[in-house]
Amino acid sequence: MSPTVKEHARGRIVTDAPQYRPVRVSLSYDPAEDPQSVSFAFPSGKEWTFPREVLESGLTTPVRRGDIEVWPCGRVQAVVEFHTADGVAVVQFEAKTLRRFLRHTYAQAAAASTA
Repeated sequence: MSPTVKEHARGRIVTDAPQYRPVRVSLSYDPAEDPQSVSFAFPSGKEWTFPREVLESGLTTPVRRGDIEVWPCGRVQAVVEFHTADGVAVVQFEAKTLRRFLRHTYAQAAAASTA
């Protein structure tokens, strides 16, 4: 079994336009590379790697670390902001999708530590 967790999540890019734009984001976790970090990759090829703890904490309370900010949005959504020198991308996700991904990363980390 591969130690890497890879999942896809559907997000919605939030803009001032009346309609949200859907985006498919690849979520990954590789305990062999960095057991404390997760990565979010976009179809454009841009990828952000940040502490897993930021994602987890941000599902219940606003958290910012470096160029990533995560916060809950209502009871079932979460928002992740990705900051660059060119601007900010705001993406809304179903919180349950991000929680499921986190559960899989912790299960894989536990399995890797006992191997």
